[in-house]
This record gives sequence, structure tokens and C-alpha cells, in this order.
Amino acid sequence: MIGEVARLSRTVNPVRPADVGRHDGLAYTLWLPTGERAARGGVVILHGAGSCKESHHDFARRLIAAGLAAIAFDQRGHGESDGPMDGRVLDDVSSIAALLRARCSAPDLPLVLRGSSMGGCLALLAAPLVEPQAVVAICPASTEGLRRALASGRFEFEADAPTLDALFAEQHLYETVESLEVPVLLMHAAGDEQVPVEHSRELAHALRSPASRLIVVPGGHHRSVQHDAELQAVSLRFIEKALAA
Repeated sequence: MIGEVARLSRTVNPVRPADVGRHDGLAYTLWLPTGERAARGGVVILHGAGSCKESHHDFARRLIAAGLAAIAFDQRGHGESDGPMDGRVLDDVSSIAALLRARCSAPDLPLVLRGSSMGGCLALLAAPLVEPQAVVAICPASTEGLRRALASGRFEFEADAPTLDALFAEQHLYETVESLEVPVLLMHAAGDEQVPVEHSRELAHALRSPASRLIVVPGGHHRSVQHDAELQAVSLRFIEKALAA
């Protein structure tokens, strides 16, 4: 029996990032299509509060298999990045997007921002700076909810609360979404216990592009959408269509 188990076992070597590095104090992993293919687009992946870049490597692997480049990074106050999260958070997203374009040797590389929870909120807020082809926001948090969490000390990551709160106070998420002309995909679990699904439903009223979509998944929880293989495939098809356009 032991021999049979040994014969059935095999070593799995997952695809690894093309580069692991740091940029302006931000730790990142860069993912490039395998072989000689040039990336036909790129995706900047933004994690949620208390998470890290490694939590989204599963989606990065799907992207490079589809011929797309990707970059995931630790927000300040998270993972291996330097210092607390502070008022530079949107500039950090823009800086990482510029880094992805530079590493692909394509200053005009079409990009998509994809974020979950706090990262979904940041992806929407940073869109005017990055000028992406599309945005994917999964269970996006509200700026009001983020401010309440900061004030209550609920966040476990290191943050410069005054500057971060000031930034969120001056940002108007609904108005930002209303100003976006690019396609936006909102995905939310109806059973989300942290960010009510009603928030995405409200944001959906502000979507301008006819290619935008709101997908509400029955049941589930706050983290179920981002790692569901079928829903990842849905978001990948949305990204590919937006980049092709």
C-alpha cells in the first residue's frame, strides 16, 4: 500500500513570478507571459485590508496563461513593504502601474486595475490617475467604511491614520465611478458579512460605460468571489474583452 501511494504522488511546481523586487519601498511580484510572447496588456492587482500580494498569485497565474502581464504588490503597512499605509496610497497604485509598463518595455501598454475589498475601492479611486482600459472591483469597500474602521482601530495593519483618513475624506467614490468612461466590473457576494452588497448595487447606478456589469453572487462571503475559479474566469473574459476594445 505504501508503494502504491509513492507511485501516485508527484511534485507540483507552480509557475513563479518573473521577478520579485521592491519599488519605492513597495514589495512586488511581476508576472510575464511565458515563452517569447509579448504581453498584450497588463493587470495591476490590489489586495484588501490585512492581506498581501501572495493572496492573489492564483489570479496572476491565470493572467499570464492568457498572455497578459500582471503585477501584485503589498500596500504599505502590509507584507514586505516599507512604512505605514498613508496618504500616498493612490500615488502608489499609479507608481506600480508605471512600473509594470516600464518592465514590459511598453509605455502605452493597456492596463486594467483589479482590486478586492479595500483594493477594489482603491482601484476605482486610482483609475483617473492610471487611465486603465477597465476596472474590476470585487466586494469594493466604501471610503466611509474604511474611515470607520480606521477610527475604531479595527484594522490590524500599520497605518498613518490622520493622513489616510484625510485622503479618504476628500475622495467621493460614487462621483469618481460616475466620471469613469471605461468599463467597470463590480462583483459582490450577496452574503458578504463585511461590505454589504447594497454598496455595489449603489455604485452600479453610477456606471457609464455600456460594457460595465454588476454581478451579484448568491450566498458566499467576503472572500469567496476573489478565489472562485469560475468567477475568476468571468473576470478574465471581461478583462480580455476590454483590452481587445
